[in-house]
Parts: sequence; C-alpha cells; structure tokens
Amino acid sequence: MKKIYALFVLAIFLVLSSCGGSSAEYDEFAKCLTDSGVKMYGAYWCPHCLNQKYMFGDSWDYMNHIECSTQSKSMTQKCIDAGIESYPTWEFGDGTRFVGELDFEQLSQASGCSLPS
Repeated sequence: MKKIYALFVLAIFLVLSSCGGSSAEYDEFAKCLTDSGVKMYGAYWCPHCLNQKYMFGDSWDYMNHIECSTQSKSMTQKCIDAGIESYPTWEFGDGTRFVGELDFEQLSQASGCSLPS
C-alpha cells in the first residue's frame, strides 16, 4: 500500500512540475509583479496556491509570496494583521485584492506588467 501511495504522489509531482513555465519565459514578468508591489498570500497546504506556484515554474522564486500558515496550520500574525481570510489572496500595489487563482492575463491586467511574447 505504501508503494502505491508513493507512486501516486510521484506521479502527481511529475505532472504538476511539467505544467510550470520555463524560468526564462516568466522571470521578467515575475520580477515586474514584485517590483509593482504585487503580493500573494498563501499556505503551503493550499492546492490553489500550489497551482499558482507551478504556473510560474522556476520564476516563482522572483514572486513576493507571503506564507500564512505555520506547521500546525494556524495563521501567521503577519497574515492576521493583513486581514487575510482565504488563500490565495493577491494584493496589488494600489491595495486592491483578488481572492482565488489568477491566470497570467488577469495578473497582467491588474498589475500593468506585460506578459512575455
């Protein structure tokens, strides 16, 4: 049973890791988002947050991501102070917020950052 579970987890990881963009493709977009004040509040256990991470691929390293969950799954004080109620919560430089997964086009429109061509 443990072998089947391990294979299942490995298969999911491989599928999700192949869905992310290449680093060269989205690095500048991710840097622009961060430079324009975009933040994503999320939790390590949140599947929607993981989808956002995999969407960016290696470029995720350039994103301003705030982890809101402790190992015991309680909310961090930083996220409590920010008034975060669900994950992911995207906050933009002008203070507007969107809750839920956003695609690249939505992020581009809300931030003013150009998508790679």
